[in-house]
Amino acid sequence: MDATRRDTLAMMGAAALAAASLGAPALSQTPRRLGSKDKVAYWVATVTPCDKAGKFDPGAMAAIMQWHKSCGADGVVVLGTSGEFPSFSVAERKFVTETAMKHKNGLNIMVGPGTGNIVETIDLASHAQKAGADSLLVIPPFYFNQPPTEGLTDYYSRLFDAVSIPINLYHIPGTSEVSITLELLQNLMKYPHLAGIKDSSGDAAGFAAFLKGFPELNMRCGTSNNLIPAVEAGMGAILADGNNFSAKCADIFKTHRAGGDWRAKLNHLRAAQGIMREHNAGANTYAAMKYVLGLEMGGPMMYARTPYPQLTDAQMASIKTGLAKVKAMPA
Repeated sequence: MDATRRDTLAMMGAAALAAASLGAPALSQTPRRLGSKDKVAYWVATVTPCDKAGKFDPGAMAAIMQWHKSCGADGVVVLGTSGEFPSFSVAERKFVTETAMKHKNGLNIMVGPGTGNIVETIDLASHAQKAGADSLLVIPPFYFNQPPTEGLTDYYSRLFDAVSIPINLYHIPGTSEVSITLELLQNLMKYPHLAGIKDSSGDAAGFAAFLKGFPELNMRCGTSNNLIPAVEAGMGAILADGNNFSAKCADIFKTHRAGGDWRAKLNHLRAAQGIMREHNAGANTYAAMKYVLGLEMGGPMMYARTPYPQLTDAQMASIKTGLAKVKAMPA
């Protein structure tokens, strides 16, 4: 899908959200099961570590879970976009989930069971529930170009009927080609385990409509540009930036809870992000995140899953230089 098509779809999704917000639903009286004690919390959208041959590395996964706990993360999202979920088989995804749950370390764990079909989605969701996951993050059935709301309501209803743990809907229309709309959320409000969303569209107007329409849910932002309105509205965040800067992300939320200047912590994170963008050298996102995370943790080396290429020596050198500049930043 080319960039123009993605941009058009994203704008269509934002327009639908804005239009729906004109008739925002009344607060539900049904007690909500949100899957976490606190709403204003930081989940890292973790990578899925692989060895050089592309095989999932359970030892590295255990180390990653401990790393994020030590950095102060509140939770971890397993097998989301940063976890390259579509590139793993159903059996592999179950193994990844089981490994993460064995090394939970008191973290709040959200698992992504989404596929392009309801049968495998329910299978993976049921497995995550049995494994002890706190909640789910479920992308809509991708590839189909914006199915009608009626069809999406049926898809998600089948999932809600099959599992009882909290479910969050994943709004990332630039990748999935399917928007989560306010109308869809309203159709699913009868389920008390509708917990909220992750909005990775990056669209400020669309996210504002989510916040206005469903304040009783946890309308988490998935991009740092919408983090201020999320926190101010009492919502959380799921951040891929946690792979590179877990402690910096956690500091934003720890400072907020302490009543301190959390916006200054956010500005510090954004400055670090800017430095790393300058030193990306054309590297693909997944390989770069895994490389930086490995450097931060002191190993192991982790690799992207095919079809994404590995880093070149020049890219690794540039990224390493950028990370050194980040470490030299004033606190």
